[in-house]
Amino acid sequence: QIIDGALFPALAFGLALLARFTVLADVPAAVMRVAIALLLALALHALAVRLVRRTLSKREAFWQALLARTRRPTRLAIIIAALGPAVSAAPLTGGQADAAMLGSISIEPALWPTSGLLDWLETYTFPAEQRYADPDVVAEGAARFLDALLSHGTTAAVVFPTVHKTSAEALFAQAQARTMRIIGGKVLMDRHAPDGLRDDVVQAERDCLDLIARWHGRHRLAYAVTVRFAPTSSDAQLAMAGALCAADPTLYMQTHVAENRAEVKWVAELFPEARSYLDVYARAGLLHPRSVLAHGIWLDEADRAALRASGAQSAHSPSSNLFLGSGLFDWRAAREAGVAVSLASDVGGGTSLSMLRTLADAYKIQALRGVKLSAWKSLHSATLGGAQALGLAHEIGHFEPGTLADVCVWDWAVGAVAEHRDAMARGR
Repeated sequence: QIIDGALFPALAFGLALLARFTVLADVPAAVMRVAIALLLALALHALAVRLVRRTLSKREAFWQALLARTRRPTRLAIIIAALGPAVSAAPLTGGQADAAMLGSISIEPALWPTSGLLDWLETYTFPAEQRYADPDVVAEGAARFLDALLSHGTTAAVVFPTVHKTSAEALFAQAQARTMRIIGGKVLMDRHAPDGLRDDVVQAERDCLDLIARWHGRHRLAYAVTVRFAPTSSDAQLAMAGALCAADPTLYMQTHVAENRAEVKWVAELFPEARSYLDVYARAGLLHPRSVLAHGIWLDEADRAALRASGAQSAHSPSSNLFLGSGLFDWRAAREAGVAVSLASDVGGGTSLSMLRTLADAYKIQALRGVKLSAWKSLHSATLGGAQALGLAHEIGHFEPGTLADVCVWDWAVGAVAEHRDAMARGR
């Protein structure tokens, strides 16, 4: 009876009875203390048994659900909000893959939007990144950043560190310690950036080659030739980046393209010989199957055809685009042109590391364009689709035999409102 629910009433009754008996029988205080101790020990033992039984019951439900899903390896459980993820067992998904943390591992987003991308870089991003020249700051920042990714269910990501070589080293070291699938590289910027954030072509190349030799292909890490965006790299630096890619086709390349109209106009002034913003990268040899280009809002049909022909992917960054007012990405046009589309948080321009929130923002952007983005298409872009675009489908993104167990377990609902909605969806 105590174990099945009357634990605390029984304890209260026992103590009252013992106290009454003590008064009537004039029991010594020492005996009273021993009796109370024995009664409390019985109560604690019963409570412990009850908790163990409850825990074992939950574990059993979880493993039953896991086995049920692995018997149907082609079926993914429903995700809850950013990249990754029925009795009431926990839903299971492949670990989420953020196609582009195109920002800084400082993960310090602006508290209030500015007049646009370029002003935001000067006001918030560059000052935050200048602090990452300090090895202690960058080590702490990399650890905090990767732990934040994992806490949001993201187990794989394409990441921008900063221009400092130490930032890439810290990112790779911390990712290796967590066995995460991380793609990143020292940011290249040799102009149009403040003091402390500019490199030069010769030293940048040396840094890249050293980082590639030490980290590329080591454990679950891969190197990405990382051009911040065209305006902050000279023609010579872009050519150097293209030469690195040509020398080793296993390298990735990441950058930004056509995010903001003012940015597009600036690029046209800086590179008058290029047909378009994207053409700047194409002329430098930076478009290939392992290229990840964030945003791509202001691209035309010729640009999308170039992306398709090269095999490069467009990393849609909806949260950042909404926050900075950059524009509405045309997902339908990209897919109809045969361009691979993946999802990216783009923190710090983005407002959350959660891929689920990123997917929700992607839905809103397409709704504003009059297009319905299905939950399954969103889920695919954040799991298997992202893995395929990165050439990692043999490793992550689904539950087929032979892949790694990069998985996330989600609560179907957390909080009274979410639990109520979940119950309504299940027809309860």
